[in-house]
Amino acid sequence: MSEVHQEFPKTDRILKRDLFRRLYEQGHKLQFRYFTAFILAKQANGPRIGVTATRKIGNAVQRNRARRLVREAFRKNKWLAPGGVDIVINVKRSLVEAHYRDLESEFIAFLKRAVEK
Repeated sequence: MSEVHQEFPKTDRILKRDLFRRLYEQGHKLQFRYFTAFILAKQANGPRIGVTATRKIGNAVQRNRARRLVREAFRKNKWLAPGGVDIVINVKRSLVEAHYRDLESEFIAFLKRAVEK
């Protein structure tokens, strides 16, 4: 049986503030029920993601859970994303009460729309 890679390396993450700002300014904005996404083509290989959750979402536990859910949806489905893109996800309050499978189905729909762009 072959081993499935379950990792989420730092190379798949957007961590720098200037990269977040560039995506907000130059990226294409898409609205969904659980999140707002900004997507921008880049030169490097492989998709990367950054996740933000403001205090409007809830307390620290709720914000961290929301970020974990989005990162997990990305990790499991990043193969659907176009090769060289940066993605920033701004979590909405509705994600706090959502089930993972609902978020994942919406995230897959987002990735399929991103391929079309």
